[in-house]
Amino acid sequence: MLHHSFLHLIPHNSELLKMIITSFYKNNYTFLFLISILLAGCERNVGDNTLAQSKALAKLRCGSCHMFPEPSLLDKKTWREGIMPAMAEHFGIEVLQGNFYLPQKNSTLSIRDWQSIIRYYETLAPDSLEPAQALEKTNDWAVFKLKTPDPDSSQIAATIMTGIDPENKKIFSSSLNYSALYEWNNVLKPSLVTALSTSAVDITFPKEGSFQRIITCMGGMRALDNTKGDIIGLSNQKNGDITKTNIAKDLIRPIETRVLDFNKDGLTDYLVCSFGHNFGGLYILQQLPDKSFKKISVREVPGSTQSVITDFNHDGWPDIMTLFAHANEGIWLFINNKKGGFIEKNVLRFPPVFGSSSFQLVDVNKDGRQDIVYTAGDNSDYSRILKPYHGLYVFLNKKDGNNGNFHFEKSYFSPLNGATKAMAADFDKDGDIDIATIAFFADFKAKPYDTFTYFENETTTGLKFKAHHIPIDNKGRWICMDVNDYDGDGDVDIVLGNYSKGFMNQENFKPDWDVHLPFVVLQNLIMVKD
Repeated sequence: MLHHSFLHLIPHNSELLKMIITSFYKNNYTFLFLISILLAGCERNVGDNTLAQSKALAKLRCGSCHMFPEPSLLDKKTWREGIMPAMAEHFGIEVLQGNFYLPQKNSTLSIRDWQSIIRYYETLAPDSLEPAQALEKTNDWAVFKLKTPDPDSSQIAATIMTGIDPENKKIFSSSLNYSALYEWNNVLKPSLVTALSTSAVDITFPKEGSFQRIITCMGGMRALDNTKGDIIGLSNQKNGDITKTNIAKDLIRPIETRVLDFNKDGLTDYLVCSFGHNFGGLYILQQLPDKSFKKISVREVPGSTQSVITDFNHDGWPDIMTLFAHANEGIWLFINNKKGGFIEKNVLRFPPVFGSSSFQLVDVNKDGRQDIVYTAGDNSDYSRILKPYHGLYVFLNKKDGNNGNFHFEKSYFSPLNGATKAMAADFDKDGDIDIATIAFFADFKAKPYDTFTYFENETTTGLKFKAHHIPIDNKGRWICMDVNDYDGDGDVDIVLGNYSKGFMNQENFKPDWDVHLPFVVLQNLIMVKD
């Protein structure tokens, strides 16, 4: 392999020569190519390092901010063309034309060490990843019946939020096509609720407080620090009007809001997940007596995705468990210290290429302890290839959790390329926990049926699942999902949002599903059957 990062071979006091060569590089690629050939024979620094030394260096520098990624997680090409150029910038190394690396004054890693790390990954990474084993599925409707609204042939579906309000038997949705919130009645006819600052990505229906709905407007699809969004509270008035209140504005890409009273002062506070790129985090909007809000940081790192609020250690105070899905991926527990802060503990950690996408706490094996249902499958960053470790995971809780003493062990895995979300419930009313999954980055060419899978649990206390292919992969591409009792018959239904505008990772593939349906409903018929 030809080493193009030749500038480190020039003596450190030859800044003028570096400037000349850099200038030639930017204006004469032929010159650069010839110089790199001449200097390639002088590339002795990397060769002096053994692979063991390169591995130690990679673990030191690549494992300091996140879990160390093994070379086997990606193929050589993806490491070389996707990951390495992105990571070089974190060390202050300039990247030109994809794989030309130039040291800068603010570089925190020498070119010699950087080339050693590159050599380690390119030497040990496989040429390609083994494909995920196909999941054996039963092709049927299980306990569901399909309901759809009328498609809108004038536009491509771009639904990014669906939510079921079980009390009012309404479905709510929001789309990138309109910065607004819509509600759908029991025959799936829409009506405008309110215009929004930007499209909504999350809705919750608090049982306490002055708002009937809390809306999170994330500002845009891209995980950028300049993507700004708002938190909005909606209040129903006696005359039927809706009052809209801005709880917070100009947050860095907020994607979820949940209600809590973290300091037990009787005022409603809000927990916000903010998913930026270099900035963001997990924040509490603390309500003050004058009804204004003070922003408090719980964990200020980007990638905060989804939270569960409950009293984990049974001391009467609300605690938090949150999934972080950017760079330092994992699940963190925050135990309330009763003094306005939290004691932080990591409970699960994943490599930075895993693509963590969702989690849920539920007692899967009926032992009285909350387990973690987790998906990995986000595939929109620097390594957009099919990964065999994407899929549905269950981590069983092996300790009682008193004082936050949790220990979770991986106990189940089912491969699903591009898994986006899992929601667990007793769908068939037989006393055990079943799981519904969506996969936005599925293998559409070979396994389009993975876009939605219903995992029927066949044992009350174990993890024996029968996978059902519900035949709706021709109806849309599912980016969001909610589970609740839509029709009020006592069982839980599913609503899936169709996003068909871009984000295609597979080349030479055009959507072969209905790109106009905004969403579909899987109406649960189990109570009807009984």
